[in-house]
Amino acid sequence: MVLAQRASNYSRIAFVLYVIILHATWTIWVLFGYPRVRALGEGTLLYALINLAVRGLVLVLPVFVYLRYVDQVQPISYLKLSQHWRRGLLVALAFSAVNLLLTIAQRGLPHFHAAAFTWNSVLSTSLLVGFVEEIPYRGFIFQRLNEWFSFPLASLISSLLFLSIHLPGWFSLHLFTTRVAIFVFVFGVLMTVLLRYARSLWAPIVSHSLNDFFSAVLFQR
Repeated sequence: MVLAQRASNYSRIAFVLYVIILHATWTIWVLFGYPRVRALGEGTLLYALINLAVRGLVLVLPVFVYLRYVDQVQPISYLKLSQHWRRGLLVALAFSAVNLLLTIAQRGLPHFHAAAFTWNSVLSTSLLVGFVEEIPYRGFIFQRLNEWFSFPLASLISSLLFLSIHLPGWFSLHLFTTRVAIFVFVFGVLMTVLLRYARSLWAPIVSHSLNDFFSAVLFQR
């Protein structure tokens, strides 16, 4: 009993340290590294590749290392990347279809601007963003919190953390608005619901990527 309690306490401390280091590392990158990379030009392939590489190293790789060497579990299985993937894709397509219809109702038909189609907007900001953000926030952080707390509380905390990781970038680029913050928080909650219903991380991954593709490319004004 004592050993189990110590193991549980160790697991929680390790998790809290992971979250702190993740957010601190990302903030340092946004404030000191990103401005230099941005000088390369946001439309260049090099800019997009560096962005993806940094996100992979900061957001994705530590999750796999943590699960494999700290928790000693199979990362692919824990993250729900190998099971129920067909159900996950179907749920994602259904959610994205509704999302697209609601966006059209709000903004009108898609606006095809050539300037919106860049390496970064298509790769880093859209198609792969679901992968690099859902793995840490829904695949790992939410699921770990849900092992300790109820679904509503785990969803709330993980969505607040998801919102907080965006704050350094928004403030540094003067893009913060209350409306956007509320949207990102609610979106995070919806992604936890999709994961719970589909039992596959592919549901939030694909839904997230398509959502950002709609906003960053198809409906960019």
